[in-house]
Amino acid sequence: MALNRGCTYRIQAGPDAAGLTVRAYLGRTYRHSSDAEWAARLDCGEVSLAGVVATGGEVLRPGQVVEWRRPSWNEPDVPLHVEVLFEDASLLAVHKPAGLPTMPAGGFLEHTLLRQVQAERPEAHALHRLGRFTSGVVLFARTTDAASRLAADWRAHRVRKVYLALGQGVPTWASRRILVPIGPVPHPRLGEVYAASGSGKPADTMARVLEIRDDQTLFDVQIATGRPHQIRVHLAAVGHPLVGDPLYTTGGVPHAQSPGLPGDGGYLLHAHRLEVTHPVTGAPLAIEAPPPAELVLMG
Repeated sequence: MALNRGCTYRIQAGPDAAGLTVRAYLGRTYRHSSDAEWAARLDCGEVSLAGVVATGGEVLRPGQVVEWRRPSWNEPDVPLHVEVLFEDASLLAVHKPAGLPTMPAGGFLEHTLLRQVQAERPEAHALHRLGRFTSGVVLFARTTDAASRLAADWRAHRVRKVYLALGQGVPTWASRRILVPIGPVPHPRLGEVYAASGSGKPADTMARVLEIRDDQTLFDVQIATGRPHQIRVHLAAVGHPLVGDPLYTTGGVPHAQSPGLPGDGGYLLHAHRLEVTHPVTGAPLAIEAPPPAELVLMG
């Protein structure tokens, strides 16, 4: 455990906030905390509305800014060792360990990949993110020009991402393209999470069988889109949820009984290879992160 410096969360009220009190709006927006917890924070003067300390009873108007100045807290211990895979004046690629969040969120601020990288390279900007318990390659830009060029390549689907995943069961196919839409669905603890949804956004995954292990399958997975938890959702959607996944089950939806949270671990997923065009030289660049032992081919 380590005590961080605290931080301020800012949220601009949208049209759906009209008529709600500050306290009700915070409880609806941040479901991780109870109404009593928000009442205590308001009593301590941690919340402000439009720059003025709030009592909680103020009625919101769309466009107003609510701030929660969260005091310092002890962050859970996580693996903090980050291995550099590639570096030059424009780019930095690192190997994120499983268990380390990519970006600050929830209970993590300093114990994140972004903070570890920026401690020595403050100019670095993460171009994408991995789930907390997904290991592997994460690419950073070190200049605004590199960030802009690579962001354009990402939007144009010119970046190739290859993952290794261990799924349940044995498929009847050797390779399969999965196009199940992904969007928000109900979750009893969070209100909603991303999962397979007929009203969701398009998502495109190509899965290929690498190895069969009794009643488990090692997959090579490539994604053309970057929806939240896309690989976990898509493999579950076609009947092969990741082994040990506490959230997603067959159909690509949350478990019916006591589903876990998106940041919970237990599954094996690794961002093995990332292929991009270098934003300065124009040369192809392929970066690999060695997989954990459980995802190495046994045959």
